[in-house]
Amino acid sequence: MRRQVLMIVAVGVTAISLAWSTPARAANEAEVVEHLIELVKIGRGIVSEQMQNINDPSKGDKGFTGDYMNSQVLERFKVATTLDLRIPNVVAQANLYLALIQVEKEVVDEVQPVINKAGISFKGFIPVVFARRVGEQFYRKSGVRMKLTTINYRNAKNKPDDFESEVLRMFSDSRHPKGQSYVRNTMVDGRPVLRMLDPEYAATTCLACHGAPKGALDVTGMRKEGLKDGDLAGAISVIFPLN
Repeated sequence: MRRQVLMIVAVGVTAISLAWSTPARAANEAEVVEHLIELVKIGRGIVSEQMQNINDPSKGDKGFTGDYMNSQVLERFKVATTLDLRIPNVVAQANLYLALIQVEKEVVDEVQPVINKAGISFKGFIPVVFARRVGEQFYRKSGVRMKLTTINYRNAKNKPDDFESEVLRMFSDSRHPKGQSYVRNTMVDGRPVLRMLDPEYAATTCLACHGAPKGALDVTGMRKEGLKDGDLAGAISVIFPLN
């Protein structure tokens, strides 16, 4: 799994102290972040596939457990990257990746009482909620910040900061290659970090809540944005501490 990445290294005296020791290290850090993003996308995709099952009011136990999430993420990550995290020390960053997968498992386990409640259709456990909870819990465990963000955010926790707003505007420019991520080493809270934003585009499965007609209420009670298939929907943003 290799996505297009636009690498920007800041210039000036401050940037010298932030630069990686070698270009190879810069590429390695970016690849780690790409893999973390891939793991979040895989988990969120699995939740999306389960939406009809989760919201089936006629069923109690849905069979959608943390163990199911764990096994599916491991298998799909292997297909996407050729890395089998079930093999001990298959890659130097395996423990970090496995920590994120464990968080995804825990988030699904935490909502079992909700999703397995019969007689209720919409449970409120949607892909964006899953991703937000995963990001929050993973940050507490690892210090790596991950979130979904967009200019037209619905939840204050997804509000873009100044850096993210600037990159999102760049993504929305027709001159920016579609699908190309943006990565930069910079400072956050006085510490060197790698920041990456990976653009997200509206797919058919997104349009039920974010499509037309603009302003109409979706199943969550929020107003639709009027997006069309392929429109920029936002980005996955990562702040990765550099040691």
